[in-house]
Amino acid sequence: MNEDLRRLQPRLAEIFTHLHEHAEISWQEEQTTNYIVNLLKEAGMEPCVFEDIPGLYVDIGKGTPKVGFRTDMDALWQEVDGVLKANHSCGHDGHMTMAIGTALLLKDMESVLSGAVRIIFQPAEEKAEGARAFVEKGVVDDLEYLFGVHVRPLKEMKDGTYAPAIYHGAAKVFTGTIIGEDAHGSRPELGTNAIEVGVAIVEGLQKIWTDRNVSASAKMTQFQAGGLSKNIIPGKATFSIDARAQTNEVMEALTTGIHRVEKTAETMYEAKIKLQTEVHVAAASVNDEAMEIMRLAIVDVVGEGGCAPPVVTPGGEDFHFYTHERPKLKATMLGLGCGVTPGLHHPKMTFNRERLITGVSIISRAILRAL
Repeated sequence: MNEDLRRLQPRLAEIFTHLHEHAEISWQEEQTTNYIVNLLKEAGMEPCVFEDIPGLYVDIGKGTPKVGFRTDMDALWQEVDGVLKANHSCGHDGHMTMAIGTALLLKDMESVLSGAVRIIFQPAEEKAEGARAFVEKGVVDDLEYLFGVHVRPLKEMKDGTYAPAIYHGAAKVFTGTIIGEDAHGSRPELGTNAIEVGVAIVEGLQKIWTDRNVSASAKMTQFQAGGLSKNIIPGKATFSIDARAQTNEVMEALTTGIHRVEKTAETMYEAKIKLQTEVHVAAASVNDEAMEIMRLAIVDVVGEGGCAPPVVTPGGEDFHFYTHERPKLKATMLGLGCGVTPGLHHPKMTFNRERLITGVSIISRAILRAL
């Protein structure tokens, strides 16, 4: 396998460069999809695509795939050196490169594989919508194991170390509308001030109590009310609430509290509040068996000294929606310590690309162990 990896390394460097320079945002990954499809076909594989959304998967080996590996594909839209552009500042270019490398490596070993493997290229991770779409299309229905990977910041993991699991937190974004009644500034009793309703919501969010042993927060992050006239009490406002919790259980408690605040403010001010969940990212549900398989794969490749403890991070990842919807799925995500600086989502984010080939080796060994 070492000789195969050495042979792959220059090819993967070219692939990474192409993906990095041709970034596409969520739900617009058509050219990325086409590039990967053509690359896999040239290697003798038969990737499957969808008529209505970007993304693909490819099966390697005989029979129904029971082990899968998933990568994300989309980039962020942000300003880089004064220019707004699609930019891979979350490492998805590296994730795709490792997925392609794993596919190419396993294809060369296909005759000796003891089962089939599914490599999944998922769109729209940054919008927390791609995993849901793939679940609905049945992409993971037959799988028993699902592995993923994410590059990690230098402040979180040393360069050249690898973690067998990443415990991401849960996140929700709520958007709401307050419908009260406009009034003249001199006649507040004739109206329902949407700003005052908003203040009541902010105060209510601060009084939500959840498990103190699990980090969680809910805070208003946007609020818009009123027009150009300063002597009109606004009866309508829009707002957003960002909620975070380290576990899905605490997120459910937090969600219940937010809706309780909504109903209380409605009753107190006799206003109408329309609240909806715009984004839901599930917290990690790491399977112990999958994590042990990944740990052993790490030790196989870099030894005990390169195996870091599981990472606990407040950030969110769409990957965990697969286990949220398919609880029997045994899943974990490899944490790739590759010196990410200044940090994830920074427009000038960079990392040690030499770690990608090590990632391919670890992922491949984890898949072989799972088989």
